Amino acid sequence: MNTIPGIETTLDRLATRRTALYDRDFLLTWEQTDTELLALLDVVEVLEAMYAHNISARVFDTGLAVSLFRDQSTRTRFSYASAANLLGLTVSDLDETKSQIAHGETTRETANMISFLTETVGIRDDMFIHEGHKYMTEFAAALDNGYREGVLLQRPSVINLQCDYDHPTQSLADLQHLIRTFGGLENLRGKKLAMTWAYSPSYGKPLSVPQGIITLMTRFGMDVVLAHPDGYDLLPDTIEVAARHAEKSGGSFRKVSSMAEAFEGADIVYPKSWAPLHVMEQRTRLLREKRSSELAALEKECLANNARFIDWECNEQIMRATRDGRALYMHCLPADISDVSCKNGEVSSAVFDKYRLATYREASHKPFVIAAMVLLTRFPDPVDVLRHAIGRDVRRRAR
Repeated sequence: MNTIPGIETTLDRLATRRTALYDRDFLLTWEQTDTELLALLDVVEVLEAMYAHNISARVFDTGLAVSLFRDQSTRTRFSYASAANLLGLTVSDLDETKSQIAHGETTRETANMISFLTETVGIRDDMFIHEGHKYMTEFAAALDNGYREGVLLQRPSVINLQCDYDHPTQSLADLQHLIRTFGGLENLRGKKLAMTWAYSPSYGKPLSVPQGIITLMTRFGMDVVLAHPDGYDLLPDTIEVAARHAEKSGGSFRKVSSMAEAFEGADIVYPKSWAPLHVMEQRTRLLREKRSSELAALEKECLANNARFIDWECNEQIMRATRDGRALYMHCLPADISDVSCKNGEVSSAVFDKYRLATYREASHKPFVIAAMVLLTRFPDPVDVLRHAIGRDVRRRAR
């Protein structure tokens, strides 16, 4: 086997993790056990090491990785394509405007028609509250039916590339970034993470990133603080999940009403704008009913409400209140940067410039997270698959 420092230790550890991810979907992080998430992090570590040491991770000889993006995307779209290519799959992007979906094709029919030779389907559906996760589960149920009835020779896995509830590829990439930054998962215990709302000159940003962060980081003994102005609530279910995880892990979860209080003594800060839950519910209803004139009025009202909290900006002054004034700044990107992408935004240009490369490194883990999700849902013995890939000594590119 090729010599990659530490790889055998990781593979041996992975071999002890008993998971039930094979032949399943990866939709919400809180549906997975702690062991399954730890196994995923192990696979991420192995895949990143293989890539860094120029070793091919092409474990598929053929097959499609279908992508279905119902919202605009840069990082997640290219991360999914990169992950599929890393494993040897061909990406096929399903553009609903160019398909029979535009003519009324049902979810059941679409799911089966795109899946005959498909290994995995990545779906991003985050714009409509109470709809995205529901669509993914309906899609998965249609695949179950197609496989059970013999239409499909195999059932592809469904990967959540962001829905209205969760953004698992982002939150797990964030977790990997924290592990690398603080030198191990065990070193995150007791660290304070401030997940805070921040001002944005736009409205309608999904709730799934803050929901994904509070529900995942509380599982690993972190002290998570959620801060937002009055009215910018998250889905109640996710608040309950975060509190339950914190109690089980020995960490903590609490809500405060100001960014300043959340930042006090924080080791990590994650200032990110999102829309109020009631606004997203109203927006979804108006879009469904095609009431465009009322949508314009809703947007105007929401932007005016956002402007009441224009001082919710991550800047050098508020960062001084963090632990030693040196908290790690995180963002899923793109950030609204004051005096750069907008006049007033989520973060000052001085703070963002200081952490710009760190946020790029944060994003760099996402292709490997997605690849790990695909690998774990498609192979019953991931350790054997990875050892075989390493041992065959195929290079990604010539030396």
